[in-house]
Amino acid sequence: MEAIIDLITHPIFVWTVVILIASGILFWIVSYIVASWCVYTQTLQRRSKEQWGRELPKDIDPEQKPMYEAGLRWSEEHQEYKHDVHIVRDGLNLYGEYYDLGYDKCVMVLSGRTECLKYGYYFGIPYTKNGYNVLVLDPRAHGLSDGEFNTVGFEESRDIIKWVEFMMDTYGIKHFVFHGICIGAAGGILALTSGNCPDTVKAIVTEGMFANFGESVKNHLIERRKPVFIMLDLIDAWMKHYTGHTMKIGPINFIDKLNVPLLMIHSKEDLYSTPEYAEKLYDKAGSKFKRLVWFEHGRHSMLRIKDTDLYDTSITEFLAEISAEI
Repeated sequence: MEAIIDLITHPIFVWTVVILIASGILFWIVSYIVASWCVYTQTLQRRSKEQWGRELPKDIDPEQKPMYEAGLRWSEEHQEYKHDVHIVRDGLNLYGEYYDLGYDKCVMVLSGRTECLKYGYYFGIPYTKNGYNVLVLDPRAHGLSDGEFNTVGFEESRDIIKWVEFMMDTYGIKHFVFHGICIGAAGGILALTSGNCPDTVKAIVTEGMFANFGESVKNHLIERRKPVFIMLDLIDAWMKHYTGHTMKIGPINFIDKLNVPLLMIHSKEDLYSTPEYAEKLYDKAGSKFKRLVWFEHGRHSMLRIKDTDLYDTSITEFLAEISAEI
């Protein structure tokens, strides 16, 4: 027994144990830092023009493919109305397509993460049936637009305001509706509550809007059975480092300032922008006129393909209802 005590109290043994423990802790810390960097860059950093470009992704989700195809057919049928448009903000060239169908109103389709303007065609269709021209955009770091990082709505909101001003000055449009999907919805809300958005934006329609992007990332990690503890804070630290913004702030922090009509379209099966937070966003929204339409089934950002009639009818009824409000 004395020999064992002598052994475990010997300085060499003690320091060996300390070094092994410290090495284990250091390895754990480094592995989390590296893993969080990988998650952040894979999620929000564009590393080449091909990534998040205008070509149909080879690994496209089977449920998403018919959405793209229907949108592409619509675009091909309306080529005579198309105008390529371009602005510069924050030193970045940003590109879009404007389909001037001869109306005096315009829907701005604000696509989600990884999606270029071709994704937006599909969501513009119900608005054309209600007397709206269609503006689809390549967000920063998507499609033909410049940029390296998606900022989950922060810088995108300022880009959106610039687009509104451009459309007013160039095409004389005085009536806009935003249609935002996921991060696009966040950008639209942040633009409208910034105090700098022209009052020509009369309403916003959102699908799959998150409370803040951090909640969405957390739900992604849980779904994939990845550790949430510390990881979320590290991912957010990378975002602050690269963009100066935090994913812990989002629409939930600003939506009480919203003063235009709001239509929220949301799925009860949404794993990333959960129904619980959708209800919180709706309850907190400052809009005097607001509607929340639930889909019993449907994945995140894929509701129109699930029930096109309900989706389009909800938009048509909303636009008719707000016509007396604006």
